[in-house]
Amino acid sequence: MEKYVYDENNGLWYELQGDYYIPCLTLPTEEEKPIGIWGQRHLRYIKQECKALYTELLTSGRLNAYLANINEQAENMFFELVKQMTAQEGITEKLKAQDQMLWVQRMNNIRAKAMEIVNHELIYA
Repeated sequence: MEKYVYDENNGLWYELQGDYYIPCLTLPTEEEKPIGIWGQRHLRYIKQECKALYTELLTSGRLNAYLANINEQAENMFFELVKQMTAQEGITEKLKAQDQMLWVQRMNNIRAKAMEIVNHELIYA
């Protein structure tokens, strides 16, 4: 029996493994992009809650690009929300110079609010 066989009906190569021919399948190469904390959170979410989406992205070779895109969107949304909320609440460098602890408390509060919004809108949606 031949080690490799080509099937013209479906265009696949098969390799002899013991008594069976197994298709020679490979995943398409994917460009490696860095994935930050937002992308990792979304990955954890889709692995647990959206298994079909995770499997489809993984097998099509688009998982890394998808997660990098989600991470970039989440970062942009987070920074824009923090910027808008600080302007809305009047938190300035003057306040930082006058009362550092108050500034830190208010900024932590704003960051927590922005993080909740990003989680709700993008990461766990």
